[in-house]
Amino acid sequence: MDENRTPPPSHRPAEPLPGVADGPLPRETGTTVSTVDATGGKTTIADPAVAKVAAITAGKVPGVFSLGTGAGRALGAIRDAVGGNDLSQGVQVEVGETQVAVDVVLVAEYGYPLTTVADQVRSAVYQGVQELVGLQVIEVNVEITDVHVPGLNDPKTPDKPRPAAS
Repeated sequence: MDENRTPPPSHRPAEPLPGVADGPLPRETGTTVSTVDATGGKTTIADPAVAKVAAITAGKVPGVFSLGTGAGRALGAIRDAVGGNDLSQGVQVEVGETQVAVDVVLVAEYGYPLTTVADQVRSAVYQGVQELVGLQVIEVNVEITDVHVPGLNDPKTPDKPRPAAS
């Protein structure tokens, strides 16, 4: 090794740079967002946490029957039966340094105007993620894959026994 070599400069300046605001420094770490605050602490928010907040918020909107596609809901039912529960089903997020994009796939309840449901989901997710997670939401894409009709889409109930012919 070369002992006369100058050590690399520190990545964190001793003095704040002119024109740079004080406060948290956002850093992207893979698929999570983290910030280093003025006290040197670090907060990391992973994609699944952001997706769960978005899913719970979207699921509370009137007219949303369920999140995810039919196949996704079937797998979710199996997962629920064995003790697991994926609250973020039907939601994908892409988290950047300070922003997030959200995709929501859902089944709407019959009788609700579909564009109104989509608009209300979009608005709720924007507000919920920004308030609870602290990231700026740059877009919320909503895909309605099906409409649930009560009685029509429900599992069939067994037929009542018919009286024997006389």
